[in-house]
Amino acid sequence: MGTEFLKIIDVEEAKKIIRNLFKETYKLKSENIPVGDAYNRIVSEDILSTIDLPIFDRALKDGYAIKSEDSFGANEENPKILNCIDKVEAGSFSKKTIKTGECIEISTGAPIPDGADAVVMVEYSEKLEESSTKDIAILKSVPPTEDISKKASDIKKGKLILRKGTILNPVKIGILSAQGIDDVNVFKKPIVSIISTGNELLNKNEKIEPGKIYDANTNLIKGVVLASGGIPLTKDIVKDDYNELKMKINGSLNSDIIICSGGTSAGVGDILKNVVDEIGEVLIHGISVKPGKPTLVGKIKDKIIIGLPGNPVSAIIIYSIFIDSHIRLISKSPEKGGNKRINFELAKRIHSAKGRMEYLLVQIKNDKVYPILKDSGAIASLSYADAYVKIPKSVEIVDVGEIVEVILF
Repeated sequence: MGTEFLKIIDVEEAKKIIRNLFKETYKLKSENIPVGDAYNRIVSEDILSTIDLPIFDRALKDGYAIKSEDSFGANEENPKILNCIDKVEAGSFSKKTIKTGECIEISTGAPIPDGADAVVMVEYSEKLEESSTKDIAILKSVPPTEDISKKASDIKKGKLILRKGTILNPVKIGILSAQGIDDVNVFKKPIVSIISTGNELLNKNEKIEPGKIYDANTNLIKGVVLASGGIPLTKDIVKDDYNELKMKINGSLNSDIIICSGGTSAGVGDILKNVVDEIGEVLIHGISVKPGKPTLVGKIKDKIIIGLPGNPVSAIIIYSIFIDSHIRLISKSPEKGGNKRINFELAKRIHSAKGRMEYLLVQIKNDKVYPILKDSGAIASLSYADAYVKIPKSVEIVDVGEIVEVILF
């Protein structure tokens, strides 16, 4: 069992199979969630305004609501004196109607009283303490609508406020909340179960010992799934045991996608292919790529299962090349700066194995590219890597000074 690869296929053929598999298996879905939980989610339908905003004429400044004509010609040397008949604050309203020669003290955000058509800022007014009535001196002439936000001047009822595909940031969530909208339809994120396999793996709370390593891939893959717009669901480490792995995979079929790391090579201890063969179908087992040759892709019932290599560098590169874009497509998550391609000059010669497409981690310094020449199991190389370069299978040497295209993580 598990002694050979199903068939080694080229990168482009693998991409085509995976693309078609995702297209046939998953359709865009939406779900209704509370607005308060919708940060960074993608709106799945156009959203129209349910009310006018503002819903009434309101004051933009603290001051006095007046008839604008009562202020014409006013200045500090020749103020206009108005009788203040009421006071209105935000959250309340005045039942009185302003007549010629009258004003009402008003706070920012409060409704404009009937009869008023302007607001004089408090800085351009003066209370006449010696007056027997509540007289106010207006020290500035103001035009109609001065410091008034008119009803529906911001948003009219029935107008488009958010388009389908909009990312909900705090500002846009605030817009929905101002409309009194409690729930919003967003594209549903795929749930991705993550299973790390291997007798050598330890949890973080276990003591390290010879022959053992701490599990890095669970959190590594969790991070990239989150970045792609998926919802990662981490599982316990599975040892190299056929029945245990089979049980764990069957128990993960309530998720949308299953990603396993490790257990994909054609060796005695690598059993993923055999489990998938029994309960589903293996579509890819072996891609002509370096690193990541032992990648596995299959289908169990109506769910896709991906077998990534156990080496962290291989796992992250294979995920970036073959899986990331499809999870983004399902969740409608946009590219966030990742996979951006830029040309730089190569600072050090690269030797590549002819016959396989190679993806090599690189560091960018002073507008030059430096290859990171570590094996695919050297996780420390990820801490230095800014990007990777693609070397065609027909190329053995890329020389110093050549311009290469780098793909940013």
